[in-house]
Order: sequence, then structure tokens, then C-alpha cells
Amino acid sequence: MPTSITPMTTTAIDALLERLVAHWHEVEPAHAETGLAGKICDLHKFNFQLWHEEDIARSPDVTDAKIAQVKRAIDKYNQARNDAIEKVDDFLIEELARRGVEAGPHAPAATETPGAAIDRLSILELRRFHMLEQIERPDASLEHREKAAGRMVVLDTQRKHLIEALDRLLGEIFSGQRPLRVFRQMKMYNDPTMNPYLYKAQQGQPATKAA
Repeated sequence: MPTSITPMTTTAIDALLERLVAHWHEVEPAHAETGLAGKICDLHKFNFQLWHEEDIARSPDVTDAKIAQVKRAIDKYNQARNDAIEKVDDFLIEELARRGVEAGPHAPAATETPGAAIDRLSILELRRFHMLEQIERPDASLEHREKAAGRMVVLDTQRKHLIEALDRLLGEIFSGQRPLRVFRQMKMYNDPTMNPYLYKAQQGQPATKAA
């Protein structure tokens, strides 16, 4: 796809995600990007933080108090991640308006937004980084490393397919063949006015689970 059609090429997006995963394993996750790249980096950072908090939560050695602390961090990062997905799509919608691109009234929408696809690509790059760690583990058995290598082949194939699909989706959106509609998650669990465990606890009432 010519670079002039969309704000960023999908290969550039994936290269950015891949580079940051490696970089953030050496330094605190941060970035200086702006525009669409900045929105994507924000999303990627929250996935990075979520990944490592979830690793801690699965450790058999952590205390109950630590688990509670980690669970709250996971909720916070997951909310931020969902917000970041929407902000990527919001930026693209604003860019479409700036360019005067508008799909026809009968143009079919995709089931997934670019922000959601980039979220999947972000997680995929995290998974690839950690799978490579397993392939290169000096303390692991040959069988373990070969199993990880086989899984990496699958991940690489999935990455190729996802990049191609995202490339096609962005091309169709920016050529007016498809509309872009932000999918609002409407998460309720972090909202003290929506989560019954929060607002009913304040009222001294039993609660039911929030979405």
C-alpha cells in the first residue's frame, strides 16, 4: 500500500511494536512519539504492563496481599488499554475527517476496528518476544526449545496474516470503501457509580458482578 493512503503503514506499526517490546525489557516503558504513533505506543505500553502484572499474579510464591495489589493494577491497566484502543480509532476518525474521506451510506463496516487489530498485534509482539526467550533458554531442554520454536513458526504466520488484514482494512477505510466506527467498550468495573460491588458496598448492601 502506498504510504500516502494511511497515516502509518502496517509494517511501520509492527516494527515499532517489536522494537519497543525489546527496548522496554531493558528500561522503564516510556516513549516520546506523538500523533498516531503516540496513541499506538500508549496502547502498547498498557499491554506490556498488563503482561508482566499477569505473570506475577500466576506465580505460586506470591502472597495473598500481593495478589490483591496485582489484581488492582491489572484492572487499572486493562481499563487504560481499552481506553487506548478507542483513542487510536478516534485519532483515525479525526484524520479521515481532515482528509474529507467518508464512506457511502451502504458501505459495509468491518467487525473489528483498526485499534482492536493493533491491540492484537501488540499482544502478538509481546508473545513473540517471550517465545524467543524460551527458544534461547540455556537451562531448558532441547525438547522444550524445539516446542517453543514450533510455536514461534505459528506466531510468525499469525503476525503475517494480521499485518496483511490490518493493511487491507486501513486501505479500505482510507479509500472510503468502509466506514470506521469506534466500538465503545463501556467498561463498568472501575466506575464506582456502575460497579454494584462498589456502590452497594458504600450503601451496606449485597452486590452482584459488574461487566
